Amino acid sequence: MVGGVQIPRGNGAEIRIRAGASLADFADKIDVNPASLVTVLFHLGEMATATQSLDEDTFAALGAELGYNVLIVSPEDEDKELLESFDIDLEGELAEETDEDLEARPPVVTVMGHVDHGKTKLLDAIRSTDVVAGEAGGITQHIGAYQVRVEHEAVDRAITFIDTPGHEAFTAMRARGAEVTDIAILVVAADDGVMPQTVEALNHAQAAGVPIVVAVNKIDREGSNPSKIRQQLTEFNLVAEEYGGETMFVDVSALKRIGIDQLLEAVLLTADAALDMRANPDKDARGVAIEANLDKGRGPVATVLVQSGTLHVGDAIVAGTAHGRVRAMFDEHGNALPFAEPSRPVQVLGLTSVPRAGDTFLVAPDDRTARQIAAKREAAERAATLAKRRKRISLESFDEALKQGKVETLNLIIKGDVSGAVEALEDALLKIDVGEEVQLRIIHRGVGAITQNDVNLATVDNAVIIGFNVRPAERVAELADREGVELKFYSVIYNAIEDVEAALKGMLKPLFEEAQLGTAEIRQVFRSSKFGNIAGSLVRSGSIRRGAKARLLRDGVVVADNLEIQSLRREKDDVTEVRDGFECGIGIGYREIREGDLIETFEVREKPRD
Repeated sequence: MVGGVQIPRGNGAEIRIRAGASLADFADKIDVNPASLVTVLFHLGEMATATQSLDEDTFAALGAELGYNVLIVSPEDEDKELLESFDIDLEGELAEETDEDLEARPPVVTVMGHVDHGKTKLLDAIRSTDVVAGEAGGITQHIGAYQVRVEHEAVDRAITFIDTPGHEAFTAMRARGAEVTDIAILVVAADDGVMPQTVEALNHAQAAGVPIVVAVNKIDREGSNPSKIRQQLTEFNLVAEEYGGETMFVDVSALKRIGIDQLLEAVLLTADAALDMRANPDKDARGVAIEANLDKGRGPVATVLVQSGTLHVGDAIVAGTAHGRVRAMFDEHGNALPFAEPSRPVQVLGLTSVPRAGDTFLVAPDDRTARQIAAKREAAERAATLAKRRKRISLESFDEALKQGKVETLNLIIKGDVSGAVEALEDALLKIDVGEEVQLRIIHRGVGAITQNDVNLATVDNAVIIGFNVRPAERVAELADREGVELKFYSVIYNAIEDVEAALKGMLKPLFEEAQLGTAEIRQVFRSSKFGNIAGSLVRSGSIRRGAKARLLRDGVVVADNLEIQSLRREKDDVTEVRDGFECGIGIGYREIREGDLIETFEVREKPRD
């Protein structure tokens, strides 16, 4: 008997449940009526319906009450269980592979570093096509992938480069289990040195456990000092080979095309020495969506990186919550490909919706299975999102929280031209911290033009819509104007972050500080039947103004507060202000004044936040 309801005790039994599950899901696992669990939860001080998504803490409390050890299954494990239910066994296939099945594959390289240290110019030099010219603010906004071929030790070798808008996107992809990169190239400008974002990029690469090759760029510039870079990076456990370490440093000039061949050679040498770069091409393809966007003529277009197996035109695939059949595949030059082997990046046409950057993709046995997997993933993701949104409020604090309105929330909708930029922007915005008084909530994100649905959602949730390299669809701007929904457009990530941070700070309750205006010493008290007691005073400091706030001090102690300078006279004239050193008559509307008292005037000013 728990909370007046008859429920069998679990006696410490382990229950595995997915993130965002409901009471009905939990009731299924322990074979009880969901209504009885609603009652138990009510007695624990929580209100929830049987179908409402609950968070981890609520399940832990419920499990403890019923004698069960509740384990929340990670998204990766949940996905694995889902795929196993469709007879797609990831682990089993890997276990059956032998050395004979594995073939060499090209290394996958990510270029990272500080802003303006030449990451894009370096990629431009490597693939000899100009991508920097069309970029806003010199920042790479899109994620793409390219493959280049080099001759190494008389063998023609391929290297795949992933082009990201920064280490934030790199880590956002890793957070969803997309371990894409084999090697990181850290670009440091020889004339600028190690900067904060250099250290950030370095930390992200080391956290991923990938080998690092350092490209010391801009050696053609005056004042460049490559040896200083080597010295600075020793503090971060990157010791150059010439100093007895294991990290390869290569001096390059992306602008003058100096040292590019040596850099590619260093990448291949590092890959051969530190990594086992082999994959089985003779099985169904698996990999990661590097980028995705909505093309007006072709529909959803995803750039995917095949990690194992071979992807063929005609395969039924699932990428995150998107699914479809591969209608066509293209390489980075727009050439049609019939198939793609491991480490090959390709553009895929045929998906029904736009996947997110970092979503894993796999080949399903048929269209029906692909559709079912995508639908189940979408339902699980929606439930997990709802669980995160739900604020835990107990019965005791429910009334109090409603009355106090403790938390201010800024709701955002993000729409972008490509999912990589949307991911990077969302990740950066959620890291903004201005204290606990205000919160940022991203209620929707997507790829493509701002639509009527976005405006309707913003109207309901009182949200601001951020358009990143996109504009509203036809007549949507008029609708937004009519509904009072704010649309903000950006082409540079950092501008959007600055504006949102400023908006959050603007939502904070203002801070006020008191500023003293002046003090006056009472020399004589005049009794007046018409004006009450008048203080004949000498202004000691600052100035006394009519209408200013005031307080009365006697021997340094406040006798009366919240007073006001009601009347102010100099000789026989009414005046608005009397300065330091002059005598005047002051009326403050307080009777108990004495000679020797001090009148202090002040004003309350709004204090700018840091």
